[in-house]
Amino acid sequence: MKPHLIILGAPGSGKGTQAARLVENGFKHISTGDLLRSEIAKGSELGQKVSGIISRGDLVDDNTVMALLKANCSVDKVSYIFDGFPRNIAQAEMLDAELLHGRKTLAVYFKIDLGILIDRVVNRRTCGSCGEIYNLSTKVPLVADVCDKCGAIGTLKQRKDDNREVVANRLKIFAETVEPMLAFYRSKGVLVEIDASMQEKDVFSELETVIS
Repeated sequence: MKPHLIILGAPGSGKGTQAARLVENGFKHISTGDLLRSEIAKGSELGQKVSGIISRGDLVDDNTVMALLKANCSVDKVSYIFDGFPRNIAQAEMLDAELLHGRKTLAVYFKIDLGILIDRVVNRRTCGSCGEIYNLSTKVPLVADVCDKCGAIGTLKQRKDDNREVVANRLKIFAETVEPMLAFYRSKGVLVEIDASMQEKDVFSELETVIS
């Protein structure tokens, strides 16, 4: 069984795109952001609670996110890609103690320049039908406003939190928390760093080498 992967990277680093490709290799992608947005879309009690927090680009509390993960994961049967959690050492320890229970896990960090990040995020568009991700600068759909993957028309939207003000706040939070996380996983000998400014296929090639 392949190891679980904890993917680390700022918004726009491409970690979500790479995770989607890894799903084709037998992994299951768990994005805490997607789980939370799903709750908001359903109008659940939890969704109403976190809607304002996410729209500001702030972070949801650890216990809420952990409860979501427990409800959506079966770690002894599937190799997971954890995206968006953990964000700090306390969360990393919580994830291992309450869910992973020592299962082999690698932390993959997608390194990228700040200027490239902002451009990627502001120009990102997501298909509201199938979730396919595009970028108006680097990955434009073959036909304007039509999803290449599912053919849906008029569903390519910009997330509400993908504007410059919110992105700047998210990057500030990320910068404050990532270094301790990298040191934590480096000390455990499970950290892998990948240059995320490369072409998408080259990043994926490195990922395949890591998990093989």
